[in-house]
Amino acid sequence: ELKCRVSMPCIAVNFYYCDCDSSPLSPFALQQGQFTNPETPGYVGFANLPNQVHRKSVKKGFEFTLMVVGESGLGKSTLINSLFLTDLYPERVIPGAAEKIERTVQIEASTVEIEERGVKLRLTVVDTPGYGDAINSQDCFSTIISYIDDQFERYLHDESGLNRRHIVDNRVHCCFYFISPLGHGLKPLDVQFMKAIHNKVNVVPVIAKADTLTLRERERLKRRILDEIDEHGIKIYHLPDAESDEDEDFKEQTRILKASIPFAVVGSNQQIEAKGKKVRGRLYPWGVVEVENPEHNDFLKLRTMLITHMQDLQEVTQDLHYENFRSDRLKRGGRLSSHGYVLPLSPAYVLVCQLAFLHLPPPQTTDI
Repeated sequence: ELKCRVSMPCIAVNFYYCDCDSSPLSPFALQQGQFTNPETPGYVGFANLPNQVHRKSVKKGFEFTLMVVGESGLGKSTLINSLFLTDLYPERVIPGAAEKIERTVQIEASTVEIEERGVKLRLTVVDTPGYGDAINSQDCFSTIISYIDDQFERYLHDESGLNRRHIVDNRVHCCFYFISPLGHGLKPLDVQFMKAIHNKVNVVPVIAKADTLTLRERERLKRRILDEIDEHGIKIYHLPDAESDEDEDFKEQTRILKASIPFAVVGSNQQIEAKGKKVRGRLYPWGVVEVENPEHNDFLKLRTMLITHMQDLQEVTQDLHYENFRSDRLKRGGRLSSHGYVLPLSPAYVLVCQLAFLHLPPPQTTDI
């Protein structure tokens, strides 16, 4: 027998809660084992729809793919481990100088399941060892571009298949591009690479090892990088503006994050005692650089941007980059076979695709 009675309605979210476990019981309430009408004027119950989406999303879990690109020695792996408090590269072997001479750019994808307060995240980090290490780095990013396109093609093939219930989304949703702090802005390789991928993935520029710069040098380098990005017409990821109905704290947070691009970060997984407490940072003869101190670097701002705008990064990937790839594939008149080869499209298949794009029913025919 249910011994649960209905409490007063929550005015803030228009839900009814029971006293036993505070679970939403909208639009009806359980009382003595039977459904009862709360008899609230003008209340139907569809205000509970966001709660249904939330429960379903938490049960399903989330998927996110992050790519890190930059020259060797800029602390990419350390920063990723610091961001997600995990070790994605437990058995990594750093090659010597002799091995790097003949080494080409490789793609290393590491997937880890992270759970926090019941929310599961399937995080895939795509690393690109060997990028920019060769003397002639003219074609070093062709492998990276091919990988991004291959993930689009795989998703398009799965989406066009018969069984679309369990599609694994391995598309690259965000790319952290690491810029060396030792230069005076962007190198020619940086410009060429970002121009090659800015229409395929969300690019977030990151200044690595910011503890090698003074505050004045850091601000000067940021302005120089932004000027060169505008000069070369590079499209980086821009944070969406805060809505007018958002609270003032969120608006101020969005303004600070926008002003911090490119993010100057420091990564470390070592616990150091500073001012009587344990912090993650780097110990120097003159003091300690705290990783999560916003006065020392932009690490906390970068993590906040990634977490609070993770859904937007996925939506931009789906609605902009993937749709551009999909429309270009259809314009070229080819589709993927089960083995990944491009096959010619029949006129009837092209018609079905066009009707689906316009959200119209397919024609009544059996010859497709």
